[in-house]
Amino acid sequence: MRRLFPLPSGSTPAKTDDREWTLEELADAYAYPAAHHPGGWLRANMVSALDGAAHHEGRSQPLSCPTDMRIFGVLRGLADAVVVGAETVRREGYRPARAREAFAARRAAAGQPPAPAVAVVSAGLDLDFTLPLFTRPLVPTLVLTGEQAPADRVAAARAAGAEVLVAGSGAGVDPAAVVGALAAHGYTRLLTEGGPRLLGQFAAAGVLDELCLSLAPLMVSGDAARITNGPVLTDPERFTLDSILEEDGFLFTRYRRT
Repeated sequence: MRRLFPLPSGSTPAKTDDREWTLEELADAYAYPAAHHPGGWLRANMVSALDGAAHHEGRSQPLSCPTDMRIFGVLRGLADAVVVGAETVRREGYRPARAREAFAARRAAAGQPPAPAVAVVSAGLDLDFTLPLFTRPLVPTLVLTGEQAPADRVAAARAAGAEVLVAGSGAGVDPAAVVGALAAHGYTRLLTEGGPRLLGQFAAAGVLDELCLSLAPLMVSGDAARITNGPVLTDPERFTLDSILEEDGFLFTRYRRT
């Protein structure tokens, strides 16, 4: 893997270290800001084809590569909670996050449990609570919904062992309230893996702090969604390029909100 930006003093891309990085080195490269705000730091991790497609035939995995999956695992290993939309849970077959020995010491030093919690955002709670995500997580799965969510579905979520958090005063979920609701329960290092609709809602609400975007050297065409699919922002929000890594034509970029 090569670091294309920022380069060490006196280096050029051709002279940078082109070996496989260790998980520890990747964890250092993607560490959350030391002074991330107590109200929660929301990072997104997404992959896109060259033509902007966020998936191929409904799934993001065909756009990925081994290094992308290593970074995916590192970002999970650093997070308090992985925030994901209900549709993505259904489509991608989400399972509980697992504990990894490589991150055990780092997580213990940060006061984190062995694995991040998975936090599912769902207004109607149309979820299969018999799935391992709810019945066999190492850390209880969180469900974020509105105050007026169907009472029977809230009861079903709790009966399955999920912790239900309120993030919205009506029947729907307020994207801006999701970050605060999680932070109030001690989950401040947040990672969202989409899908595009949820990420678009976070962007429109102005609560997305960071975007880690893997750009695959692939053309997909078709009518696949972009990485965001939400309300149009009245004023496009500016992000600052933080770093670029490259391997086998894949670019692994990191942007922070200005």
